[in-house]
Amino acid sequence: MSTASQPRRASFDAIPVVDIAALAAPETPAARATSDALCRAYEQVGFASITGHGVPRDLIDRCFAASRAFHAASIERKQSIAINAFHRGYMGFATSTIVTSTVARNTKPNLSESLLVMHELAPDDPDLVAGRPLQGPNRWPQWQPDFKPTILAYMEALEVVARRLLDAFTLGMGLPSELLEPLFQRPTVFLRLLHYPPHPADAPDGQFGSAPHTDYGCMTILAQDTSGGLQVRTPDGNWVDALPMPGAFVLNLGDLMPRWSNGRFRSTPHRVINNKTGSDRYSLPFFFDPSMDARIECLPGCAGPDNPPRFPPMRYGDYLMERLDKNYDYRKSGP
Repeated sequence: MSTASQPRRASFDAIPVVDIAALAAPETPAARATSDALCRAYEQVGFASITGHGVPRDLIDRCFAASRAFHAASIERKQSIAINAFHRGYMGFATSTIVTSTVARNTKPNLSESLLVMHELAPDDPDLVAGRPLQGPNRWPQWQPDFKPTILAYMEALEVVARRLLDAFTLGMGLPSELLEPLFQRPTVFLRLLHYPPHPADAPDGQFGSAPHTDYGCMTILAQDTSGGLQVRTPDGNWVDALPMPGAFVLNLGDLMPRWSNGRFRSTPHRVINNKTGSDRYSLPFFFDPSMDARIECLPGCAGPDNPPRFPPMRYGDYLMERLDKNYDYRKSGP
């Protein structure tokens, strides 16, 4: 691949749609063509609506039902599994402010509440036993007996999709399809069950359901209901709706992708304002990130004498913890 220059950032007025069914057979010409289509979307938009992912619609629907039932519970019940030091559990309304955003100066908390679930660990997992950062127990709503198996089945299905997309990322760059696999042997996985009440009519400027930001990690695979409200910023500063599509996920890149690709691919600013329908909005963002000890640096072939690496190497876990510590109220309340 050429390292001489970065692609021109054209503006856009819609999110591209890519059918990824061919990625299930990665050695085929169809998979290569799909990888190329994804990389074009990554260069120009940083977002895509993906179809053909293979996740059963019934499983997606059951996850949304579980999320709605959880958020309909009393605040006392939800607070009984309040978020713990391992970033797992219930996060109350308006308790996160994205101060680490590099695209806006955010001073107001997000108008949302959520339940955070991460990769499930066995009780004798060595990282859990050692109390390493983010390696702890999930907090499950015991009053919903079907909740845990439904959510874990969904996360397992989404990880299959994410790993296919990860291979397509490098394949589309002309690199070996499994190049990044060693960095994801113990991936850092988040599922956030988000609830946004209707946006207040009298909300001040600068108040959002989710303030303008880019995602921290590798990739985000989002299921959203029919409410709308997700918007993506174009290179010329306008905001484009990422419209819900039945059965499709919204895929976007996080800040690690520009680091790996030396700026070729985009981590695009986005925001949520739940003011389209006057109803509650529910979404299920799934974040698929590397192992905490993964070293993040420019990939082979992405730099050269006339295009040196733009980002210094870093340890992913250090980078992630800095952002969590700054953005979430519960991490600021200690001594």
